Amino acid sequence: MNQPAIVKPCHEKTFQQGNIYCQYDSDEITSFLPEMLNSDYWQEKNAIVGSAQGRGTTWFIATENAENIERNWVLRHYYRGGLIGKVVNDQYLFTGYKNTRAAREFTLLTSMRALGLPAPKPVAFRVIRQGLFYRADLLSSRIENAQDLVAVLSTTTITDLLWQQIGKVIKSFHQQGIYHHDLNAHNILIDGNNKVWLIDFDQGEHRAKQSKWPEDNMARLLRSFRKEQQRMTNFYWTEKNWQALLNGYQS
Repeated sequence: MNQPAIVKPCHEKTFQQGNIYCQYDSDEITSFLPEMLNSDYWQEKNAIVGSAQGRGTTWFIATENAENIERNWVLRHYYRGGLIGKVVNDQYLFTGYKNTRAAREFTLLTSMRALGLPAPKPVAFRVIRQGLFYRADLLSSRIENAQDLVAVLSTTTITDLLWQQIGKVIKSFHQQGIYHHDLNAHNILIDGNNKVWLIDFDQGEHRAKQSKWPEDNMARLLRSFRKEQQRMTNFYWTEKNWQALLNGYQS
């Protein structure tokens, strides 16, 4: 498989004020404010153009920079999952700013973009420390004219060629040692040009390539397809589609 093209990394800057710590891409935001990591800031500017529900609300933002260049971003607050999420919700133990989930995801996205992998561009993150704990938010680029794979398959089938392309894209991440902690059908996007993207790299990381984790990643993805098939009345997926994806992954 051909290696992805190298993309110029972002220009990162740091902002710190009291218990608030941020990093941002100065190419994307020329006049940074930590309030930009809060949905209320964008609601007051009438810049919220949509939202999606997961553990919390993901906000879609459309704005312009000082040069009147349109920016389309996604704002996400970090929430815990599982049983512990019902107790502490959005608080994490603080062990240093570089160890926060927001900083790790921002750094991983920056690395993946530099490798030319089809993942969102990191724009900014904010960490608010409160004693032994912190809360965090991430701002990233929005993939234009894209739907997640579950939404696509709820209305139509896709070709074997596109299934193979999905497999090839996943393999390109694995070949670079990129572990996706929650690889599922919702975190695969298809844009208007049938380009495949992976999103939501919370708890993702670089891992040694020669190990079993890619197999576990793929097994998790297969479970997600089967889960959606059982959950949804209309879900245009079969085991043959999975084989087509594997053919692309193994090519």
